[in-house]
Amino acid sequence: MSAFSPFDLPGPFLKGNIHTHSNLSDGTLAPQEVAARYRAAGYDFLSITDHFLKSCDFPITDISDLETADFTPIFGAELHAPRTEMSDLWHLVAVGLPPDFAPTADHEDGPALARRAHAAGAFVGIAHPAWYQLSMDDAETLLDAAHAVEIYNHGCQIMHDKGDGAYLLDGLADKGHRLLAYACDDAHFRTPDFGGGWVMLKARDRSADAIVSALKAGQFYSTQGPSIQNIRFQDDRLLVECSPAAGILIAGQGYQHSYHFEAGVSRAELSLDGLRGSPWLRVIVFGPDGKRAWSNPFWL
Repeated sequence: MSAFSPFDLPGPFLKGNIHTHSNLSDGTLAPQEVAARYRAAGYDFLSITDHFLKSCDFPITDISDLETADFTPIFGAELHAPRTEMSDLWHLVAVGLPPDFAPTADHEDGPALARRAHAAGAFVGIAHPAWYQLSMDDAETLLDAAHAVEIYNHGCQIMHDKGDGAYLLDGLADKGHRLLAYACDDAHFRTPDFGGGWVMLKARDRSADAIVSALKAGQFYSTQGPSIQNIRFQDDRLLVECSPAAGILIAGQGYQHSYHFEAGVSRAELSLDGLRGSPWLRVIVFGPDGKRAWSNPFWL
């Protein structure tokens, strides 16, 4: 992605979560109650991604009857198949699956299952990679199927201190692999895991198809709370406009970076001198409370 999508696009941002669970797998709440919690918190769209396992009867959780003019349910699931270097199962979020997506076949491994979900039209994300120590070698087997890395998973942070996926996103980018970055809460509603990470997205309309298309196109940023209003080149500097923050960071290839830390900063033009030669950059905004917002990587 080279344009600063979604900040150059018209229309409002839609708030959504694309990784959460109900009692159809290992969550504690019924799907209708899960949806009610998100609607009450001002979410515009939601995908309940229950664990797509035989032990759960391969659920693709259906809350389509709850769709309204201002709330869009999207079919999805967290897919699993053998195996990674460090784990018996892969963990892959698939948003926009058809409701009749076939159960995992005995012969399917994680990359094959990811490819099948991609071919079925889903947005495929590499879920909580730090939580199960996903290696770079494993991740590179998904490059023809995955759209994104989970940059932040609130449940994994709360419960295991393993919520960040930047090591994988940036490591893949340093090798020239262009993946997007999304945040989620992965709420199971056993702990304070609800509402700790989400995406802010622009789509052509509020339909599930339009939202999934916008996810694939990278027309979103991710956040725990801070807002990003604009990212734009200003001559040889990068303009970032955001909600009042403690600081703004630009990360690039390897250790290359630029930053501006100032209490209450909401507009800054950051030098790109520290990013010379980096083929990509991404922006991180730090709120006064330590919560973060993340842009997708931009390729230069």
